[in-house]
Amino acid sequence: MSLRAFHLLFIALSIVLAAFFAAWAVGQYRAEHDISYGVAAIAGLVGGAGLAAYGAAFQRKTKNL
Repeated sequence: MSLRAFHLLFIALSIVLAAFFAAWAVGQYRAEHDISYGVAAIAGLVGGAGLAAYGAAFQRKTKNL
């Protein structure tokens, strides 16, 4: 497995982890109505979106390498 492939795999796994974190935070927010869980859910979604954008940019940048 090349370093590029490993990097893309690691980014994909990080996106999945961010999505699970956001889902957990939403569940906690629904149960306890604590604003910190709502903020954590938004942060997880923004982080996942940022990772997706980074992964796409990295893939385009290293396509011909």
